[in-house]
Amino acid sequence: MATVVDEHQTLRLQRLAQLAVGAGANVQEGQLVEVIGSSIEHAPLLRAISRAAYEAGARYVEYRYVDGHVRKAMIELADEEVLSWSPPWVVDRIKTFGEEGAAQISIAGEPEPDLLADVDQTRVGKARPIEAVKAYLELVSGRMLSWTIVPFPNEGWASTIFGEPDVERLWEAVEFALRLDEDDPAAAWKARMDELEGRAAQLNERGFDAIRLRGEGTDLTIGLLPRAHWAAARFTTTSGNDHIPNLPTEEVFTTPDFRRTEGRVRSTKPLSLQGTLVRDLEIRFEGGRIVNVDASSGADVIRTQVATDEGAARLGELALVDGSSRVGQTGIVFWDTLFDENATCHIAYGNHVAPNVLDEVPAPEDAESTGINSSVVHTDFMIGGPEVDVDGITRDGEAVPLLRRDEWQL
Repeated sequence: MATVVDEHQTLRLQRLAQLAVGAGANVQEGQLVEVIGSSIEHAPLLRAISRAAYEAGARYVEYRYVDGHVRKAMIELADEEVLSWSPPWVVDRIKTFGEEGAAQISIAGEPEPDLLADVDQTRVGKARPIEAVKAYLELVSGRMLSWTIVPFPNEGWASTIFGEPDVERLWEAVEFALRLDEDDPAAAWKARMDELEGRAAQLNERGFDAIRLRGEGTDLTIGLLPRAHWAAARFTTTSGNDHIPNLPTEEVFTTPDFRRTEGRVRSTKPLSLQGTLVRDLEIRFEGGRIVNVDASSGADVIRTQVATDEGAARLGELALVDGSSRVGQTGIVFWDTLFDENATCHIAYGNHVAPNVLDEVPAPEDAESTGINSSVVHTDFMIGGPEVDVDGITRDGEAVPLLRRDEWQL
């Protein structure tokens, strides 16, 4: 019996790894590949991805793990200036990946999402290696990296979701959301991306001036930029390599005009952020800036983040997701942004989203004049659902329904 179970799990890992390497990062012959496990618990999938990458022709697979407990020790005990320090060799490493045109595959599914709940939340919010983040954002904005994020079900993550370590139930939900239940998952994702790109084209044809969201605790108007398109998450690197950054992905998104965000918004799902769980988040915008943050837990992490730099308190992304999302259809709150942001509409404060959205990415110093936000922060949180109406506002002020009870209206 154990052998049968082991074989089933091996096949699961192989199919997920092949999806990550093929449809996700689209690893090419001779390419340098980095695989990142955000916990040592991700080792089984990291190993399967590394093997699949070599089978796809990778020249060399670099791998590393992130340990939340080591990070916790740093936040609790290191000098204040170390929290935002970037080791020079880490920055050099990131730049090398860009020069090589590398592929990067990251693994999500945090086994201890509330690990830092008992740590000074202001220090948690400051714990961000600024120069390393800047170097990485340059690669992403410059389309120099083919990257993707995929999940790995584990006991800790399952316990957070279900209250018990029901990994089998989580695997089944993940397989459904990732279309791994299809005979050809890569083909299924191609078809889904075609659908989402068609939806983005509808929005681009309409040329809306703004988007308005209304629901309990939410009345938010977000101005749009004529120079920014709507897009789906199928990106192309400068070398011509197509890749899907998030698996799963169910969104169409754009970079808004950060100067024209007004109103209040209430998060409709909890947020797992930097080892802290943020619940009941409410944010108010005035003149394009966040002026007030409230939450029943985790508020100080958000407040510290939005004070990181000039752009952190402004919007960098707006994304629409409807009820056709397989993630949403599970009815599960995953306590993981990779999944929860693809269950419903969301926004992100901080840095813009550039690939597919902007024909030309402005220098950070030009952000004020272009309306395109720049920051070392980019934090998504979920604001949609059946009770939130979404309208497109024309340049004449007409409201055109886009989402009603999670159903796409165009």
